[in-house]
Amino acid sequence: MNSWLIYHYFCIMINKICVTGAGTMGSGIALCAAQNGFQTILFDTNEMVVSNAQKNINKNLDALVEKNKITAEEKSDILQRLIFTVDINDCVANLIIEAIVEKPEIKISLFNQLAAINDSSSIFASNTSSLSINLLQEGIPNPERVAGMHFFNPAQIMKLVEVVKAKETSDAVIESIMAVCNQLKKTAVLCIDAPGFIVNRVARHYYLEAMKLVEQDIATFETVDEVMEASGFKMGPFKLMDLIGMDINLAVSTSLYEAFDHEPRFEPSAIQINKVKKGELGKKTGVGFYQY
Repeated sequence: MNSWLIYHYFCIMINKICVTGAGTMGSGIALCAAQNGFQTILFDTNEMVVSNAQKNINKNLDALVEKNKITAEEKSDILQRLIFTVDINDCVANLIIEAIVEKPEIKISLFNQLAAINDSSSIFASNTSSLSINLLQEGIPNPERVAGMHFFNPAQIMKLVEVVKAKETSDAVIESIMAVCNQLKKTAVLCIDAPGFIVNRVARHYYLEAMKLVEQDIATFETVDEVMEASGFKMGPFKLMDLIGMDINLAVSTSLYEAFDHEPRFEPSAIQINKVKKGELGKKTGVGFYQY
């Protein structure tokens, strides 16, 4: 029986997950995996980023203990399932989820390094919010094991995961990923690879139209946030951009703009471009549309 059929019948055999990229998203995914019983590796090339991730995960777990959502013993068990590393040779797992910079050539290079040290049946999942999984597959050995697994921030709390099937992705791999999402207590939605997938395709205008209102002096960003939150949205578009990160949000807009042949409705906002140029990226830099 070949490896893909083995996954088809024994997808529960995924018991070790490696997350590459220890930023906000990567550390959230790793925490979620460890909380739900997976042996988890969190990797980054930057020692400071790994150290900060370890501190933030401890802080999150301490908060859960204080709220009586987990016990001190459960916290200890979760931490025992976590390995923090800057050595790529430690990144051997059944499922590898990348959460690094939104540049296809860097993602492909990383996956090729990981392919050299992992079994050919290891599943490679990209957490990209907008890049083509088809494009990533083209540069990676055994493209049938490559899929999208798009989490939302904060990954340890938000329930939705977009599972993205590209042209070469094996049905068995999709079944395995869906099973993992179920074990992570996530709501997994399957979609075919397309620009922006589902959420970013629909939500892009939540941000872009909001910025047009400000550009045209129709309303301030504070007013737009206040109105949208009063309408039932948990966060206004400007607060949400600050949370996501201005650079990430702009990268998604730019990706869709290019994917749709510069369709005007996807054109990035000059306001956001200027924020990124000034390094005002939101919460992670202390200033975005708001001060933190």
